[in-house]
Amino acid sequence: MTAQRGVTLALVASIVASMVLIGLYLAGGNPQLEGIGLAIALGGLGAAIVIWANALLDNRVEAEERHTLASSAEQRSIAREALDPEQISRRRFLVRLLAGAGGVLTAALVLPAFSLGPQPGSDLFRTAWRRGIRVVDTNNRPVRPSSLPLDSVTTVFPEGFVGRPDSQTLLIKVRPADLELPDGRGAWAPDGCIAYSKVCTHAGCPVGLYRAREHQLLCPCHQSTFDVLRGAPPVFGPAARPLPQLPMELDAQGNLVALGDFPEPIGPGFWDMTHPPPAES
Repeated sequence: MTAQRGVTLALVASIVASMVLIGLYLAGGNPQLEGIGLAIALGGLGAAIVIWANALLDNRVEAEERHTLASSAEQRSIAREALDPEQISRRRFLVRLLAGAGGVLTAALVLPAFSLGPQPGSDLFRTAWRRGIRVVDTNNRPVRPSSLPLDSVTTVFPEGFVGRPDSQTLLIKVRPADLELPDGRGAWAPDGCIAYSKVCTHAGCPVGLYRAREHQLLCPCHQSTFDVLRGAPPVFGPAARPLPQLPMELDAQGNLVALGDFPEPIGPGFWDMTHPPPAES
C-alpha cells in the first residue's frame, strides 16, 4: 500500500466515523457507540497526519558545499518530478480530504452544544408576579390578612401560576409596629403581611423554616438566616444579599395583590453581577 493510499483510507475512515457520531447523537445517543466512533475519528485523523509527515514530506537534512550554479541532469529530473501535474493533483486532493475530515469531526464535537437548550434571556430576572395579580395559596385561593394568624408563614404564588418555582413566595404576618423596613417599603406590608422570595440568595435552595420568636427565616441547606422585620437582610450564613421583598397592597375586596414583580432578581446573587435586568415592560 502506498503512503498516499494509506492517508486517503485513514481520512475516509475518520470522516465516516464522524458522520456516524453525528447520526448517533441525532438518533438519541449511545455513549458506548459514540465513544467508539470518536476513537475511530480521532485515530484516523492522527494516523493520516503521521503517515503524511513521515512518507509524503521531505524531512531530510542535507548539507552541501558551494558548487556551480548550473543544475545537473539529476537535479533537473527531480524538479520535473516535483512539478508533475499528477503529483500536484494528488497532494491537492489529500489536502482537501484532510480539511474535510477535520471539518466533519469539528461538527461532530460541536453538535452536542445544542443540547444545552435555549438561552435563558430575561427569565432569570423576571417572575410571574405583575401589578394587580392576586396573592393565592397552594390551592389557588386568594389570601386576606384577616385569615392569617399572627406569626404564621404561608407559601403563596401569583394567581394562575401556582407551583411555578421562580415565583414561590413566603408570606408572613407580624405586628405592623414591629416592622423596620427600608425606606419606601413600609407600604409594601399591608396589615403586617410581608412577603419575600422563597428562593435563597446563596445557592437557590428553598427557604423553608421560620423562627417566629426571633422573626427569622432560615435556609436549611447552608443555614443562611434572614431578618424578616428589617427587609430580610442576611444575619448569618453564606448568603450575601437580602431576600427580595414582594410589594403588595389590598384590593377593594380586601385581598392581597402584588404591586409588581420583585424589585431585584431572585436567587443567587451572581445573576445580577454581569447582566443588568431589562427595563420594566
